[in-house]
Amino acid sequence: MDFDLLIKGGEVVDPAAGLSGMLDVGISDGKIAAVGPNLAAGSVRTVIDATGQYVTPGLIDLHTHAYWGVSYWGIEPDPVAARTGVTTWLDVGTSGAYSFPGFRRYVVEASQTRVLALLNISYVGLVGPTYELANLDYCDVALAVRTVEANRDICVGIKARIDSSTTRGTGLEPLRRAREAVDQLGLPLMVHIGQAPPLLRDIIPLLRPGDVLTHCFTGAPNRIIDEHGKVYDFVKQAWDQGLILDIGHGTGSFSFHTCEAMLAAGMKPDVISTDIHQMSVQGPMYDLPTVMSKFLALGLSLPEVIERTTARPASVIRRPDLGTLKPGAPADVALFRLEAGSYTFYDVVMNARPGQQRLVNTVTVKGGQVMPRKPERPVEEWAVRDLPPEQKVLLNSSGG
Repeated sequence: MDFDLLIKGGEVVDPAAGLSGMLDVGISDGKIAAVGPNLAAGSVRTVIDATGQYVTPGLIDLHTHAYWGVSYWGIEPDPVAARTGVTTWLDVGTSGAYSFPGFRRYVVEASQTRVLALLNISYVGLVGPTYELANLDYCDVALAVRTVEANRDICVGIKARIDSSTTRGTGLEPLRRAREAVDQLGLPLMVHIGQAPPLLRDIIPLLRPGDVLTHCFTGAPNRIIDEHGKVYDFVKQAWDQGLILDIGHGTGSFSFHTCEAMLAAGMKPDVISTDIHQMSVQGPMYDLPTVMSKFLALGLSLPEVIERTTARPASVIRRPDLGTLKPGAPADVALFRLEAGSYTFYDVVMNARPGQQRLVNTVTVKGGQVMPRKPERPVEEWAVRDLPPEQKVLLNSSGG
């Protein structure tokens, strides 16, 4: 067999395909051609020596903001993707119906990274930091449905941020409209939580199996544990019935206290994602390998962490062709070193936890092509200004 690219000598970890061990990965015409020990090739254009490294499917980040230049939040995906192994970004609600044509043209079509989207139920999207649901006129169900129907190749659901600042007096009505839209479309809904109102116990009944509760381990008042650290019964019931719990770390949405209470209750997150944006990329979130490393420090195994950043998010967005190295799948591959050392990881209020391992990406392959490393665009002035004070102080003093 001839290969365009052959990755040799690495340890494959692919939970979706059930592949593990010292295996080579052969790539032809942008697809995975073969996976096996000591693959023999008739001819090979490029060989990557993966000795001492882990070889995984390209990662899928289920919570990103990639609409640079049109949004308070957005960053450019390609420079970050190339250094992190994330080959598929799901932009969650940065664009609304009125800005989606530009998102498609200037982000999706212009990026080497695969960029998919959840459409914001608000047609103004996330141009500003918040308040997009404060005017119900923006929550046009018919327009949202038409926009998704016209872009089903990249638009895989609807996003609604449901907290006190985004709704600002409109209560649950934006969520009801988002529910109406996804019910018509037959697609999942992602809901952001943080500050109440609305209350979590009123939000959860509007979610269905396959929907996503992002910021699931927030420490904010609308969190999924009570003051004693016990998981609310209504949350556990919804999870047992198929609600997806997604991390969405971000700048304000990941608490070690909440996370450890959930893990102690036997509730591991379904998906590990970043909520990467202009502020969170400065730290302590930084990127997906950093968030994955935090969960290694919290006791998840490497295969569990890889599954929650490949196979499981692929299932959520109904793309079984992604997040796997099965022959015939798109040739999206990531190589990592698992470095041993003494590391300190932080949550969003800068509580610290020690770790002895850190995932470091060395090569990212998208569609059979090695992604070149490029300088990242500096964050905007407002992203430095609006970083939470405790993160500014401790990040400046400790380096993360």
